[in-house]
Amino acid sequence: MCLTVCLGLVRSASIDHCDMNSSSSSSFPSSSSFTERTAMSWIRERELSLIERLTANILKAGPMPKHVAFIMDGNRRYAQKTHVERQEGHSQGFEKLAETLRWCLNLGIHEVTVYAFSIENFKRSKEEVDGLMELARQKFSRLLTEQENLEKHGVCIRVLGDLTLLPEDLQQVIAKAVVSTRAHNRCFLNVCFAYTSRHEIANAVKEMAWGVEQGLIKSSDVSEVLLGECLYSSNSPNPDLLIRTSGEVRLSDFLLWQTSYSCLVFQSVLWPEYSFWNLCEAVLQYQLSHPSLQKARDLHREGQALQQMEADRSCVAELLLHRGNGKPMDGQSGQTALLSYTARREERVRCFLTALQHKRDTFFSDLSSRAVLA
Repeated sequence: MCLTVCLGLVRSASIDHCDMNSSSSSSFPSSSSFTERTAMSWIRERELSLIERLTANILKAGPMPKHVAFIMDGNRRYAQKTHVERQEGHSQGFEKLAETLRWCLNLGIHEVTVYAFSIENFKRSKEEVDGLMELARQKFSRLLTEQENLEKHGVCIRVLGDLTLLPEDLQQVIAKAVVSTRAHNRCFLNVCFAYTSRHEIANAVKEMAWGVEQGLIKSSDVSEVLLGECLYSSNSPNPDLLIRTSGEVRLSDFLLWQTSYSCLVFQSVLWPEYSFWNLCEAVLQYQLSHPSLQKARDLHREGQALQQMEADRSCVAELLLHRGNGKPMDGQSGQTALLSYTARREERVRCFLTALQHKRDTFFSDLSSRAVLA
Protein backbone atom coordinates (compact mmCIF):
# COMPACT_ATOMS: atom_id res chain seq x y z
CA MET A 1 0.00 0.00 0.00
CA CYS A 2 2.79 2.42 0.91
CA LEU A 3 4.54 1.71 -2.40
CA THR A 4 1.33 2.32 -4.37
CA VAL A 5 0.65 5.66 -2.65
CA CYS A 6 4.27 6.76 -3.00
CA LEU A 7 4.41 5.77 -6.67
CA GLY A 8 1.38 7.99 -7.30
CA LEU A 9 3.04 10.92 -5.52
CA VAL A 10 6.27 10.45 -7.45
CA ARG A 11 4.53 10.29 -10.82
CA SER A 12 2.42 13.35 -10.07
CA ALA A 13 5.38 15.36 -8.84
CA SER A 14 7.52 14.21 -11.78
CA ILE A 15 4.92 15.57 -14.21
CA ASP A 16 4.90 18.89 -12.37
CA HIS A 17 8.70 18.97 -12.46
CA CYS A 18 8.79 18.28 -16.20
CA ASP A 19 6.19 20.99 -16.83
CA MET A 20 8.29 23.50 -14.94
CA ASN A 21 11.38 22.56 -16.94
CA SER A 22 9.57 22.88 -20.26
CA SER A 23 7.98 26.21 -19.40
CA SER A 24 11.15 27.94 -18.29
CA SER A 25 14.86 27.67 -18.88
CA SER A 26 15.76 30.05 -16.07
CA SER A 27 16.41 27.20 -13.62
CA PHE A 28 19.74 26.61 -15.36
CA PRO A 29 22.09 29.60 -15.53
CA SER A 30 23.73 30.60 -18.78
CA SER A 31 27.38 29.89 -19.59
CA SER A 32 28.29 33.44 -18.59
CA SER A 33 27.88 32.44 -14.94
CA PHE A 34 30.36 29.53 -15.13
CA THR A 35 33.01 31.35 -13.11
CA GLU A 36 30.52 32.18 -10.35
CA ARG A 37 29.56 28.52 -9.94
CA THR A 38 33.12 27.23 -9.56
CA ALA A 39 32.78 28.19 -5.90
CA MET A 40 29.58 26.16 -5.44
CA SER A 41 29.48 23.99 -2.33
CA TRP A 42 29.76 20.20 -2.52
CA ILE A 43 26.73 19.83 -0.25
CA ARG A 44 23.68 22.06 -0.55
CA GLU A 45 22.06 23.38 2.60
CA ARG A 46 18.41 23.13 1.58
CA GLU A 47 15.47 21.51 3.32
CA LEU A 48 12.92 19.41 1.43
CA SER A 49 9.51 20.85 0.61
CA LEU A 50 6.43 19.52 2.39
CA ILE A 51 5.50 17.12 -0.43
CA GLU A 52 9.13 15.96 -0.69
CA ARG A 53 9.29 15.30 3.06
CA LEU A 54 6.01 13.39 2.91
CA THR A 55 7.30 11.24 0.05
CA ALA A 56 10.62 10.66 1.82
CA ASN A 57 8.84 9.51 4.99
CA ILE A 58 6.64 7.09 3.03
CA LEU A 59 9.67 5.69 1.22
CA LYS A 60 11.57 5.24 4.48
CA ALA A 61 8.78 2.97 5.75
CA GLY A 62 10.15 0.35 3.34
CA PRO A 63 13.64 -1.11 2.84
CA MET A 64 16.03 1.70 1.92
CA PRO A 65 19.31 1.41 0.04
CA LYS A 66 22.27 2.24 2.24
CA HIS A 67 24.67 2.74 -0.67
CA VAL A 68 23.70 4.21 -4.07
CA ALA A 69 25.98 4.50 -7.12
CA PHE A 70 25.43 6.94 -10.00
CA ILE A 71 26.62 6.94 -13.59
CA MET A 72 26.08 10.66 -14.16
CA ASP A 73 25.52 10.52 -17.90
CA GLY A 74 24.17 13.21 -20.21
CA ASN A 75 26.22 16.34 -19.47
CA ARG A 76 27.37 16.73 -23.07
CA ARG A 77 23.91 16.06 -24.51
CA TYR A 78 22.47 18.55 -22.04
CA ALA A 79 24.96 21.18 -23.25
CA GLN A 80 23.96 20.50 -26.85
CA LYS A 81 20.25 20.57 -25.96
CA THR A 82 20.51 23.92 -24.13
CA HIS A 83 23.02 25.45 -26.60
CA VAL A 84 25.79 26.02 -24.07
CA GLU A 85 29.47 25.09 -24.11
CA ARG A 86 30.33 21.46 -23.34
CA GLN A 87 32.33 22.56 -20.29
CA GLU A 88 29.24 24.33 -19.01
CA GLY A 89 27.34 21.05 -19.21
CA HIS A 90 29.99 19.35 -17.08
CA SER A 91 29.88 22.22 -14.57
CA GLN A 92 26.11 21.97 -14.23
CA GLY A 93 26.55 18.21 -13.83
CA PHE A 94 28.65 18.89 -10.74
CA GLU A 95 25.98 21.21 -9.38
CA LYS A 96 23.47 18.41 -9.76
CA LEU A 97 25.78 16.07 -7.82
CA ALA A 98 25.88 18.55 -4.93
CA GLU A 99 22.09 18.72 -4.95
CA THR A 100 21.71 14.94 -5.20
CA LEU A 101 23.99 14.40 -2.20
CA ARG A 102 21.62 16.53 -0.14
CA TRP A 103 18.63 14.47 -1.32
CA CYS A 104 20.44 11.29 -0.40
CA LEU A 105 21.14 12.56 3.10
CA ASN A 106 17.48 13.54 3.47
CA LEU A 107 16.48 10.00 2.47
CA GLY A 108 18.91 8.42 4.94
CA ILE A 109 21.31 7.20 2.22
CA HIS A 110 24.73 7.66 3.80
CA GLU A 111 27.02 6.34 1.07
CA VAL A 112 27.17 7.50 -2.55
CA THR A 113 29.57 6.44 -5.30
CA VAL A 114 29.79 8.44 -8.54
CA TYR A 115 31.49 7.79 -11.88
CA ALA A 116 33.26 11.11 -12.37
CA PHE A 117 35.93 10.30 -14.97
CA SER A 118 36.61 7.05 -16.80
CA ILE A 119 40.06 6.07 -18.05
CA GLU A 120 38.31 5.83 -21.43
CA ASN A 121 37.55 9.58 -21.20
CA PHE A 122 41.23 10.30 -21.85
CA LYS A 123 40.43 9.44 -25.50
CA ARG A 124 38.25 12.54 -25.80
CA SER A 125 39.56 15.75 -27.33
CA LYS A 126 42.46 17.43 -25.53
CA GLU A 127 40.33 20.52 -25.01
CA GLU A 128 37.58 18.57 -23.24
CA VAL A 129 40.01 16.49 -21.14
CA ASP A 130 41.93 19.60 -20.09
CA GLY A 131 38.63 21.26 -19.19
CA LEU A 132 37.59 18.31 -17.04
CA MET A 133 40.95 18.29 -15.27
CA GLU A 134 40.60 22.00 -14.55
CA LEU A 135 37.06 21.54 -13.28
CA ALA A 136 38.31 18.78 -10.96
CA ARG A 137 41.07 21.07 -9.66
CA GLN A 138 38.54 23.78 -8.89
CA LYS A 139 36.08 21.44 -7.18
CA PHE A 140 38.59 19.60 -5.02
CA SER A 141 40.26 22.91 -4.12
CA ARG A 142 36.83 24.23 -3.17
CA LEU A 143 36.29 21.16 -1.01
CA LEU A 144 39.42 22.03 0.99
CA THR A 145 37.77 25.33 1.98
CA GLU A 146 34.63 23.56 3.20
CA GLN A 147 36.12 21.66 6.12
CA GLU A 148 33.63 23.06 8.62
CA ASN A 149 30.63 21.98 6.53
CA LEU A 150 32.12 18.55 5.78
CA GLU A 151 32.92 18.01 9.46
CA LYS A 152 29.41 19.12 10.42
CA HIS A 153 27.90 16.38 8.25
CA GLY A 154 30.74 13.90 8.92
CA VAL A 155 31.44 13.50 5.19
CA CYS A 156 34.37 11.26 4.25
CA ILE A 157 35.62 11.76 0.67
CA ARG A 158 37.29 8.83 -1.04
CA VAL A 159 38.71 8.90 -4.55
CA LEU A 160 38.82 5.53 -6.30
CA GLY A 161 40.96 5.00 -9.38
CA ASP A 162 44.50 5.15 -10.72
CA LEU A 163 45.59 8.63 -9.67
CA THR A 164 49.00 8.14 -11.28
CA LEU A 165 47.28 8.76 -14.64
CA LEU A 166 46.41 12.32 -13.58
CA PRO A 167 48.54 15.50 -13.61
CA GLU A 168 50.64 15.64 -10.44
CA ASP A 169 49.14 18.87 -9.14
CA LEU A 170 45.65 17.35 -9.42
CA GLN A 171 46.86 14.20 -7.66
CA GLN A 172 48.07 16.36 -4.79
CA VAL A 173 44.89 18.38 -4.33
CA ILE A 174 42.83 15.18 -4.45
CA ALA A 175 45.12 13.60 -1.85
CA LYS A 176 44.72 16.62 0.44
CA ALA A 177 40.93 16.34 0.17
CA VAL A 178 41.02 12.61 0.95
CA VAL A 179 43.41 12.96 3.90
CA SER A 180 41.56 15.94 5.39
CA THR A 181 38.25 14.00 5.59
CA ARG A 182 39.66 10.57 6.39
CA ALA A 183 38.48 10.64 10.02
CA HIS A 184 34.85 11.47 9.17
CA ASN A 185 32.51 8.49 9.36
CA ARG A 186 28.85 9.53 9.20
CA CYS A 187 28.48 9.58 5.42
CA PHE A 188 30.73 8.71 2.51
CA LEU A 189 31.22 10.06 -1.01
CA ASN A 190 33.29 7.82 -3.28
CA VAL A 191 34.44 9.62 -6.43
CA CYS A 192 35.60 7.23 -9.17
CA PHE A 193 38.21 9.25 -11.07
CA ALA A 194 40.60 7.80 -13.66
CA TYR A 195 38.66 4.59 -13.12
CA THR A 196 37.39 1.55 -14.98
CA SER A 197 36.26 -1.66 -13.34
CA ARG A 198 38.55 -3.87 -15.42
CA HIS A 199 41.52 -1.72 -14.39
CA GLU A 200 40.40 -2.00 -10.77
CA ILE A 201 40.11 -5.81 -10.94
CA ALA A 202 43.50 -6.10 -12.65
CA ASN A 203 45.00 -3.92 -9.90
CA ALA A 204 43.42 -6.15 -7.22
CA VAL A 205 45.13 -9.18 -8.79
CA LYS A 206 48.45 -7.29 -8.70
CA GLU A 207 47.88 -6.46 -5.02
CA MET A 208 47.36 -10.14 -4.19
CA ALA A 209 50.51 -11.02 -6.16
CA TRP A 210 52.37 -8.38 -4.11
CA GLY A 211 51.08 -10.01 -0.93
CA VAL A 212 52.38 -13.40 -2.03
CA GLU A 213 55.76 -11.90 -3.04
CA GLN A 214 56.06 -10.20 0.36
CA GLY A 215 55.27 -13.48 2.13
CA LEU A 216 52.15 -11.99 3.72
CA ILE A 217 49.80 -14.54 2.17
CA LYS A 218 50.13 -17.85 0.32
CA SER A 219 48.89 -18.45 -3.21
CA SER A 220 46.35 -20.85 -1.72
CA ASP A 221 44.85 -17.91 0.23
CA VAL A 222 43.75 -16.22 -3.01
CA SER A 223 39.97 -16.38 -3.37
CA GLU A 224 36.96 -14.54 -4.72
CA VAL A 225 36.39 -12.97 -1.31
CA LEU A 226 40.01 -11.82 -1.02
CA LEU A 227 39.93 -10.27 -4.49
CA GLY A 228 36.89 -8.26 -3.42
CA GLU A 229 38.83 -7.05 -0.38
CA CYS A 230 41.63 -5.80 -2.67
CA LEU A 231 39.42 -3.59 -4.85
CA TYR A 232 39.63 0.20 -4.54
CA SER A 233 36.17 0.06 -2.94
CA SER A 234 37.14 -2.44 -0.23
CA ASN A 235 36.20 0.00 2.56
CA SER A 236 32.61 0.18 1.34
CA PRO A 237 29.73 -2.29 1.17
CA ASN A 238 28.63 -3.11 -2.36
CA PRO A 239 26.01 -0.69 -3.76
CA ASP A 240 22.39 -1.63 -3.13
CA LEU A 241 21.25 0.49 -6.06
CA LEU A 242 22.99 1.69 -9.23
CA ILE A 243 21.40 4.48 -11.27
CA ARG A 244 22.39 5.52 -14.79
CA THR A 245 20.86 8.58 -16.40
CA SER A 246 20.49 9.68 -20.06
CA GLY A 247 18.74 6.56 -21.34
CA GLU A 248 21.88 4.50 -21.98
CA VAL A 249 21.41 0.90 -20.80
CA ARG A 250 24.96 -0.25 -20.04
CA LEU A 251 27.45 -0.08 -17.18
CA SER A 252 30.39 1.35 -19.17
CA ASP A 253 32.97 -0.58 -17.12
CA PHE A 254 31.71 0.80 -13.79
CA LEU A 255 31.62 -1.33 -10.62
CA LEU A 256 31.21 -4.56 -12.59
CA TRP A 257 32.31 -6.70 -9.64
CA GLN A 258 30.44 -4.78 -6.95
CA THR A 259 27.03 -4.60 -8.67
CA SER A 260 26.52 -8.32 -9.32
CA TYR A 261 23.65 -8.32 -6.82
CA SER A 262 22.58 -4.67 -7.01
CA CYS A 263 19.34 -3.21 -8.33
CA LEU A 264 20.15 -1.54 -11.68
CA VAL A 265 17.93 1.38 -12.72
CA PHE A 266 18.29 3.14 -16.08
CA GLN A 267 16.52 6.48 -16.42
CA SER A 268 16.09 8.59 -19.55
CA VAL A 269 16.60 11.99 -17.88
CA LEU A 270 19.88 13.80 -18.60
CA TRP A 271 22.03 14.14 -15.48
CA PRO A 272 21.91 17.99 -15.12
CA GLU A 273 18.08 17.71 -15.20
CA TYR A 274 17.90 14.98 -12.55
CA SER A 275 15.30 15.61 -9.85
CA PHE A 276 14.38 14.45 -6.36
CA TRP A 277 11.46 12.62 -7.95
CA ASN A 278 13.73 10.70 -10.31
CA LEU A 279 15.68 9.54 -7.27
CA CYS A 280 12.50 8.52 -5.46
CA GLU A 281 11.38 6.50 -8.48
CA ALA A 282 14.70 4.64 -8.50
CA VAL A 283 14.41 3.92 -4.77
CA LEU A 284 10.90 2.56 -5.38
CA GLN A 285 12.26 0.18 -8.00
CA TYR A 286 14.87 -0.96 -5.48
CA GLN A 287 12.17 -1.61 -2.87
CA LEU A 288 10.12 -3.67 -5.32
CA SER A 289 13.13 -5.85 -6.19
CA HIS A 290 14.54 -5.99 -2.64
CA PRO A 291 13.24 -9.48 -1.65
CA SER A 292 14.71 -11.23 -4.69
CA LEU A 293 17.98 -9.27 -4.43
CA GLN A 294 18.36 -10.11 -0.75
CA LYS A 295 17.74 -13.79 -1.42
CA ALA A 296 20.34 -13.81 -4.22
CA ARG A 297 22.91 -12.09 -1.98
CA ASP A 298 22.33 -14.54 0.87
CA LEU A 299 22.71 -17.52 -1.46
CA HIS A 300 25.90 -16.03 -2.90
CA ARG A 301 27.40 -15.48 0.57
CA GLU A 302 26.53 -19.06 1.55
CA GLY A 303 28.15 -20.30 -1.65
CA GLN A 304 31.32 -18.29 -0.94
CA ALA A 305 31.52 -19.72 2.59
CA LEU A 306 31.12 -23.29 1.32
CA GLN A 307 33.69 -22.67 -1.41
CA GLN A 308 36.19 -21.35 1.16
CA MET A 309 35.56 -24.31 3.46
CA GLU A 310 36.19 -26.76 0.63
CA ALA A 311 39.38 -24.91 -0.30
CA ASP A 312 40.59 -25.08 3.32
CA ARG A 313 39.79 -28.80 3.51
CA SER A 314 41.72 -29.40 0.31
CA CYS A 315 44.76 -27.52 1.67
CA VAL A 316 44.63 -29.47 4.96
CA ALA A 317 44.40 -32.78 3.09
CA GLU A 318 47.41 -31.82 0.97
CA LEU A 319 49.43 -30.79 4.03
CA LEU A 320 48.66 -34.07 5.80
CA LEU A 321 49.58 -36.02 2.68
CA HIS A 322 52.95 -34.29 2.51
CA ARG A 323 53.72 -35.28 6.08
CA GLY A 324 53.95 -38.79 4.72
CA ASN A 325 52.88 -40.74 7.79
CA GLY A 326 50.37 -42.69 5.71
CA LYS A 327 47.94 -43.00 8.61
CA PRO A 328 44.36 -41.83 8.13
CA MET A 329 43.19 -39.28 10.68
CA ASP A 330 40.06 -39.76 12.73
CA GLY A 331 37.22 -37.26 12.39
CA GLN A 332 38.08 -35.28 15.51
CA SER A 333 41.75 -34.87 14.56
CA GLY A 334 40.79 -33.84 11.04
CA GLN A 335 38.38 -31.21 12.35
CA THR A 336 41.03 -29.87 14.72
CA ALA A 337 43.53 -29.62 11.86
CA LEU A 338 40.95 -27.83 9.70
CA LEU A 339 40.12 -25.29 12.42
CA SER A 340 43.81 -24.65 13.04
CA TYR A 341 44.53 -24.11 9.34
CA THR A 342 41.51 -21.81 8.92
CA ALA A 343 42.61 -19.67 11.87
CA ARG A 344 46.13 -19.33 10.43
CA ARG A 345 44.79 -18.43 6.98
CA GLU A 346 42.45 -15.80 8.41
CA GLU A 347 45.32 -14.27 10.39
CA ARG A 348 47.52 -14.16 7.27
CA VAL A 349 44.75 -12.49 5.29
CA ARG A 350 44.07 -9.99 8.09
CA CYS A 351 47.76 -8.99 8.26
CA PHE A 352 47.93 -8.70 4.46
CA LEU A 353 44.85 -6.47 4.26
CA THR A 354 46.22 -4.28 7.07
CA ALA A 355 49.51 -3.91 5.15
CA LEU A 356 47.61 -3.14 1.93
CA GLN A 357 45.53 -0.45 3.62
CA HIS A 358 48.70 1.05 5.11
CA LYS A 359 50.30 1.13 1.66
CA ARG A 360 47.30 2.95 0.22
CA ASP A 361 47.04 5.39 3.13
CA THR A 362 50.75 6.15 2.80
CA PHE A 363 50.33 6.87 -0.92
CA PHE A 364 47.70 9.53 -0.18
CA SER A 365 49.58 10.92 2.84
CA ASP A 366 52.81 11.29 0.86
CA LEU A 367 51.00 13.03 -2.00
CA SER A 368 49.27 15.35 0.46
CA SER A 369 52.57 16.18 2.17
CA ARG A 370 54.17 17.03 -1.15
CA ALA A 371 51.29 19.39 -1.87
CA VAL A 372 51.82 21.17 1.46
CA LEU A 373 55.54 21.52 0.79
CA ALA A 374 54.87 22.85 -2.69
